[in-house]
Parts: sequence; C-alpha cells; structure tokens
Amino acid sequence: MNVPIKRYWALFVKYLRPQWGQFTLLAVLLLGGIGLQIILPQITRSFLDTAMTNALSNQLVTAALAFIGLALVQQVITGATTYFGENVAWTATNALRTDLMQHVLRLEMRFHNNRTVGELIERLDSDISQLSEFFSRMVVLVIGNLLLVFGILLVLALEDWRMGIGFLGFATLALLGLASVRNIAIPFEKALRQANANLFGYLEERLAATEDIRANGAAGAMIGGLYPKQAAVLEHWRASSQRFWVINLVSGMIVTLGYCVAFVAGYSLFQAGAITLGTAYLILNYAILLNRPFQELTAQIDRLQNVGASVERVEELLRISPAIQDGAGAVLPKGALTLAFEGVQFGYNSAEPVLHDVSFRVEAGKVLGVLGRTGSGKTTLSRLISRLYDVDGGSIRLGSVDVRQFTLDELRGQVAVVTQDVQLFEANIRDNLTFFDASIPDSQLIETLTLLGLMDWFAALPNGLDTMIEAGGRNLSAGEAQLLAFARAFLRDPGLVILDEASARLDPATEAHIEQAVDRLLEGRTGIVIAHRLRTVQRADHILIMENGRILEYGERERLAADSNSRFYHLLQTGLEEVLS
Repeated sequence: MNVPIKRYWALFVKYLRPQWGQFTLLAVLLLGGIGLQIILPQITRSFLDTAMTNALSNQLVTAALAFIGLALVQQVITGATTYFGENVAWTATNALRTDLMQHVLRLEMRFHNNRTVGELIERLDSDISQLSEFFSRMVVLVIGNLLLVFGILLVLALEDWRMGIGFLGFATLALLGLASVRNIAIPFEKALRQANANLFGYLEERLAATEDIRANGAAGAMIGGLYPKQAAVLEHWRASSQRFWVINLVSGMIVTLGYCVAFVAGYSLFQAGAITLGTAYLILNYAILLNRPFQELTAQIDRLQNVGASVERVEELLRISPAIQDGAGAVLPKGALTLAFEGVQFGYNSAEPVLHDVSFRVEAGKVLGVLGRTGSGKTTLSRLISRLYDVDGGSIRLGSVDVRQFTLDELRGQVAVVTQDVQLFEANIRDNLTFFDASIPDSQLIETLTLLGLMDWFAALPNGLDTMIEAGGRNLSAGEAQLLAFARAFLRDPGLVILDEASARLDPATEAHIEQAVDRLLEGRTGIVIAHRLRTVQRADHILIMENGRILEYGERERLAADSNSRFYHLLQTGLEEVLS
C-alpha cells in the first residue's frame, strides 16, 4: 500500500486554508529555529578558536553572551511553536471530525446497521486524533529538516569542499534509506486500527448489555469472546511494531554512519593542518546536528505510517456515498399534509421483502391507526416516510409530491416521529427539548409545555429548564421521557406526526395521563398512530391492519367497528393485546 503524497497534501490544504495566517506564522517560527541551530555552532567554533589564541577575555565574554542570548531566543521560539502548532492542529482536526461526523449522520440506516458504535468511535476519534501532528507540525518539520540538512551541507562545503562532498554522499544515502521504508508499516497499522475498532465495538455492545449479561449468568461467555478480539489486536500490533523496528534500525545505521564520517573527516583535516580545533569541533557539532533532522525525519516517517493508515480509513469512510440523497428541492406547505402510499415494495435486503404492494391514503388533518403483529411491517412504514430508507418500488407522496423530491431537511422538518425508545442526552431539559438549537427562546418552550398540558410536570422540576438529565435519562421515568418526546415534536410544528407505539412501555395509568398531550400534538395535523392497545387507536379516523407486509384491512374506524365480518371488529371483541401478541 502506498499513500501518494498528493493525497496528504489535498487533506492538508483543505483544512489549513481557513487558518493560513497562523500556519504561516508557525512556519516562520520553525524556520527561524532551524536558522538558529545552524548559527549557534559557529559561535561555539569562534569561542574555541579565540580561546586557543589567548585572545582578550572580553571577546570570549561577547561570544558567550551571544550564545546564551540566541539560545534563550531559540527556547522562546520553541515554546511559541508548540503553542501555535497545537492550536492549528486541533482547529484542523476538529473541523475534519465535524465533517466526518456530518457525513456519517447522513449515511443511510443500512450503513449504521452493519457497523458497531465502537467502530465508528474509533474512526471519528482515534483516526482523526492521529492527524493532529500532521496538521500542526509534520509538513513544516519535514520541509524544515530538509532545509536544515541543505543548510548544514552548504556551510560544510564552504568550510572545505572535501567535507561538503563527504557529507553530501552521507546525506544522499540517508535520505534514500528513509524513503525506502516510508510506507512499509501503513497496511499493518491500518489492520491494527481495524482490530482495535472491532475490540471497541465488542466492548461497547457488551457493556451496554451489562444488566442482561449478569442476570443470565453469561459473563464468562462474554469474557471468552473477548480473548480472540484481544489476540487479533496483539497479532496486528506485533506485525506493525516489527515494521517500525526496521525503520528505527535504518535510522540508527544512519546516525552511526554520520558520526563515523565526522570523526574521520575532522581528525584527518586537523592532522593535516587544514582546519583549526574549533573547526574540527564544528564538524562534529554539525554531524550531531545533521543526525537530528534524520532522527526527526525518522520520527515523522513513524508518524506518517499512523497518518497514512488514518488517511486511508478516513478517505475510505468519506468515499461511501449516501444512498439517500436530497431531492430536487420541492417545498412542503405548512399545516396538515396528505399522505399516500402507492404500490410500495420494500425489503431491508433483496432476499427478504418486508412490504408487498402497500397502497393507502390519509387525508390532511385525519388520523390513521395502524395495527398488526410484531414483524408485520408497521414500523417500516414510518421509516420509509422519513426516508431513513427508500422504497424499492412504488412511491410515497406527501401533499401529492413524491417524498424523494424534497430535501432531507425539508422532509424531516415536516414529519415528526415519536417512538417508544426516547433518546435523551446528558444535558439540561432545554437542550433535550430543542436538540441543542439555541435559537429557540425559553418563552416558546414554556408556551409549548403549556399547550400540551405539561405545566404540572414542569413545575415539579427542581431547576426548571436548567434541570439536568443524567446519561440515558436515568433520573426520568418512562412517562416523563415520553412527555419530552411529545414536546420535541410539537416544537417543530410538523404537518405529519407519527406515533410509533409511543406508549407501549407505559402502564395504563401513565398512558391516560399523557393522553391530553397526544390530543394536543395531533390537533390540526395529519397523524399516524402505530399501536398495540385499543385505547390508543380510538382517536383514529381510519384503521389499517398489516399482516406479513401486506394490508389485511383498511377503512373508516367506525365502519369497521360496526362490521361483524371485519378483522377490527374481531379485535374489539377479543381484545387487541391477546390477538396481536
């Protein structure tokens, strides 16, 4: 695997262009530091030669003070370089992480169903963090160290052409050696990252199921499953480390060769009387200094292996195009929306169709109650309306327009879905109601809670809108979490509301308590109520009964309830919970 330089460069330019001024300042500081590294040995050489000639002490003091002053300036430059480098790095990596997160959130549900949360976290965090050094210092350090090598070779050639030729040969061999091992660890580092992602995914999945695992005595089996994941990480780490060992071996050989050239050249020229003791020291000092950029370049090559693997994995993720794209940009009217399914065919995979030729219509402002056994396709209807998936055949229309003609933001802004699984965030009530949209004023939140009849609940909160919700909503009951979900939907003022078994986990007493909120939410809107309790569909104007992905029965609720031959009539007589369980 060979990651072309132009791919590094494209990523580098894209995320550093917005802060080009700071990066330019960082480059100036780094290059200034390199210049001082070349100058300081010259001062040391002057000090030694002056001391050997028994010159006046004030000349030695001047040389010493100059060295100390420039050394202090170099330390200041080093500190400033670190500050600006870190700032540039984290600004760039945060921008990349944001873009990658936005991309992942736009990918269809099939993508997310095939990957664990742990794997995505590894991509969004660890891979991006590996790029921070690349954005902050790597490019400048590589270029700067190459310039340092050129500067040292130039100074040595000016001192003595024989030294220039000798060290030029050494530098050429060193650079060729480093170039030959530039990419050897990238595929192994990439495999290591994937093994880590698999491990994190396994841990995330098992830790989330801690209660069930412990209750069923399955902890031993879970630990047993952990061993092969860890073994895979160890195997890939060992393979990657062996390649890094080769890189470090090449670097060590280069350092040793540099010292040999310096000692031989310095001793030979000094013995021949061609150079002074100070110049001999200068050669040795420059040899040591010349080895530093090679060591730094080796370190950057080490980092480049990590960066190369990260670039590969980030680009691999970005190359996955969302299967569900924005439509042409049709606009939905405000208010209640007409909904129509026309010959809809759909399957989560081609081998197992879920919906077969489903057709029905809900007029604007009406409520449709959807019933059916588990797996009959009820929830799939809501997912298709919101375009979490696209139909395989037929069409879904809102306000007479195919949903694929709207942008995703336009569609999902007018369709609100409330499910039994309410996702709450570790934040205050305000942020959980608004999904962190700071543009929604508190007055609108209070008005919404009042309209939904939730002020008694709100008054009981210890800190009002600033009341903190623990991770996963542990400090809220199921009913309180559901109330938050209704308020969220109401704030969006949608034209279509889908309640997907929104009260399935509530006891009858709690469900009765939130019925007023449901009525207010559906008032003046088109509604779809997917239910498993008769009480929930009593507000419906029409009833749709699903079975095995097909419409078993569809019609006006009152007519079906009065028809002794209808399935809905049978459900009313026998009890919905018993028949649909």
